[in-house]
Amino acid sequence: MLIAASLGCAAPLAASTPADGFKAENDAAMSKMMIAMDVKPTGDVDRDFVEMMIPHHQGGIDMAIAELRYGKNEQLRRVAQEIIVEQQQEIAAMRLALGDPLPPAYAAPTAPAPAAPPSSPSAPHHHDAPAQDH
Repeated sequence: MLIAASLGCAAPLAASTPADGFKAENDAAMSKMMIAMDVKPTGDVDRDFVEMMIPHHQGGIDMAIAELRYGKNEQLRRVAQEIIVEQQQEIAAMRLALGDPLPPAYAAPTAPAPAAPPSSPSAPHHHDAPAQDH
């Protein structure tokens, strides 16, 4: 789970072309989603369903963000925006149905970020903390 948590905090991946950046971000989103969906069954069907569906929906959000970063087709960019909103709403509805707290809101980054300078190994990172259960 720690790998999945650290992938989610990563800046857009450096790439030589927009198509390379899009592919890299989608590959990372798919890997993160598949790892996070591998949930040990608890015996509570409702909770198990939510614990698998949230990463599935987050994967859709992450892929839609990549479209917004790299895509040019305005119709598809609108679809990607709708996906982000709808998937966030469904995640919130599932959490509320189980009585779980909602995560803090954040703005989805949509522009490719400049390559970040390498960080110091001694500097703590917010994604180094252990992953928390949903």
